[in-house]
Amino acid sequence: MAGRRRGWFRSSGNDEWIEQARTSSASAFLDMDRRQSAADAAVLAADQVFPERRTGERWEPVRARCYDAAGGYLALSAELDAAQRDGTPLPQGQQRTDVTVRQLTDAARAVDEFYRANQSELEHAVAVHGMVPRLVQQVKIAAANVRGQAADSEFANYPSVRERAAAVDAAAATLESADVAAQAGAAREAANRLEAATKELAEALRAAPSRAGAATTAISSVTTRLAAVRTRAEGVAPAFSALLREFNAASSADLADNGRESQRAIEAADVALGRARAAAIENNPEFALDLTTSARGFLAEAEQKVDAVTKRLALLRDVRSDPQEKAKAVRFRLRDAQMLAVSRGLVAEWGSVLDAQAARIDRTSETLSGRHPDYLAYVAELDAATEFIAGVVDRMRKQAGPRQE
Repeated sequence: MAGRRRGWFRSSGNDEWIEQARTSSASAFLDMDRRQSAADAAVLAADQVFPERRTGERWEPVRARCYDAAGGYLALSAELDAAQRDGTPLPQGQQRTDVTVRQLTDAARAVDEFYRANQSELEHAVAVHGMVPRLVQQVKIAAANVRGQAADSEFANYPSVRERAAAVDAAAATLESADVAAQAGAAREAANRLEAATKELAEALRAAPSRAGAATTAISSVTTRLAAVRTRAEGVAPAFSALLREFNAASSADLADNGRESQRAIEAADVALGRARAAAIENNPEFALDLTTSARGFLAEAEQKVDAVTKRLALLRDVRSDPQEKAKAVRFRLRDAQMLAVSRGLVAEWGSVLDAQAARIDRTSETLSGRHPDYLAYVAELDAATEFIAGVVDRMRKQAGPRQE
């Protein structure tokens, strides 16, 4: 081959150039791959620990860019190997190598930019992800400890303890089935749920000794309230009788069953209270507390029925003593509304509406006639007028001025 011109990229010169091209492209690839691998691991941790942040979606375009650059590098490497093995030329070899190295470098730079932009989030995710196995183990140990205390406790049969112990068992089973390595986020959430359930169980155990005293206090309180409601209920019949004697029958028609209904509620409260006493004696204070709560509900119902009668009698007597007092109060509100309409330039829009309420009040006042006027209907109509006026005032205050047509 002496005196024969060698082709470009052939023999030893070809080998030397190929080695240089391979070295430069491999160096750029390894640098990019190292950066990408680190970012991939951090993004994976972020997606597992904080999936709601969608870090992987934002990372995907950068990773795709790295894959494209890696694909170009692998293609060039294969051609370099073939050219070196066969001693064949590689057209535009230097230019293609430069392009490949530049693609790898640019992809590495994009990785760095993404990482810097999300550094605190990624590093936090990696730290949390790394702590998940230890967290899981610690939570499991703490849960087993408290669960054992509950099982050995003299309060193990208290509903609050039983329910929370069952919650711990369920949360522990969920955590046990979680794949800590592959599903760190799910494992962390399961660990947090178990930790919360364990704390609730521990709190129930701490509170249990005081439940007996609380039940005793509640029973005493409800006993006193029951006696007071019984005393008040004795006034229902006389009050209802006075309503029938003194006022229009329609004024008390809706209260005809209040006496019987209040007595039924009082009797139900008495039964619940008796069961609460029995539960307390049987060392079941939590059930006793539940029963005293039921008794209070019945007593509140009884009080409402009693008060409805006695307050109705007081109301109608007040109105009868000065029927115009309530009408005056409504007219005062109406005047305020009319003044507001004037001050805001809204007379054209609301003046006639408010004038109609004045006529309404007058008509209502004229209904009080006969031996037993319907004072209840009188009060109801004036209350309705008051509510309507308040609604108009509210709407005017939300308007800046007269509506422009």
